[in-house]
Amino acid sequence: MTNLPSTNHLNDATTKLLLLSKAERIERIRSPRWIGYPRAQEVIGKLEDLLVYPKTHRMPNLLIVGDTNNGKTMLVNRFKKKHPAIDNPRGDGVIVPVLLIQAPPVPDESRFYNTILEALFAPYKTNDRVDKKQFQAIKLLRYVGLKMLVIDEIHHILAGNLNKQRAFLNVIKYLGNELQVPIVALGTKDAFRAIQTDPQLANRFESALLPAWKMDDTFLRLLISFERMLPLINESGLHDVSLATKIHSMSEGCLGEISALLTQAAVRAVKTGKERIDAKLLESLDWVSPSDRKRQIDRISG
Repeated sequence: MTNLPSTNHLNDATTKLLLLSKAERIERIRSPRWIGYPRAQEVIGKLEDLLVYPKTHRMPNLLIVGDTNNGKTMLVNRFKKKHPAIDNPRGDGVIVPVLLIQAPPVPDESRFYNTILEALFAPYKTNDRVDKKQFQAIKLLRYVGLKMLVIDEIHHILAGNLNKQRAFLNVIKYLGNELQVPIVALGTKDAFRAIQTDPQLANRFESALLPAWKMDDTFLRLLISFERMLPLINESGLHDVSLATKIHSMSEGCLGEISALLTQAAVRAVKTGKERIDAKLLESLDWVSPSDRKRQIDRISG
């Protein structure tokens, strides 16, 4: 039996991955990973509470707000994975406690119902009347025993004029009232403005902010968690202040950027045989910070 290297910087599951080939390790490095940092666990706790909230005519809702690529969708996917659809062989049909959908790119009631029906694998005609789609969607959502509706990219509402925004928010309010289930919305800071278009609906939404990471002890602990999950033979010491500061600067404290940066770096470390991440390796990457990327796009579009 092959002996595992002596590695204190990895958790037990990651240590076992060192027995894999380089190609297999790279595949694992590139696979999605979940790090249950404290704020994420707090928000998941709020979702768990909402899931078991008793039905009432005025259900509480949650608005999860964070910058683009800062872990909102991964968080709700993690929650959804804990509450998957159940085949329910003894019942009439599948049970779907949590339904996750994406808001249409513009506030359009018909397209919104299309999205719900598609998520439930229900046949429908795109040119059907809106009221027919509404009836079908509500009937199906009741049939599957829905307990929570999650709407990602809620800031898309702002792509329409004020009348369309209000009409779309009325649809969300109607669904919540009719089904008596909590609605969870995800979006950027523009989501605040989107929900505030309807003061009555805004009063029903508690806000949960996922802020960018600051260069502090919490960030250092996050980097320790990342290192324990990256199958590299040698210790990188990502939490070393100088290296951590460089990672924070390159990622601008955005969780998705941190993950992408460390994934690229870990892949390079395996391919080169270095088996660790350091400042020199980070500098060798073809990496563009989020702000620089945005400026490049603005110059092209301008």
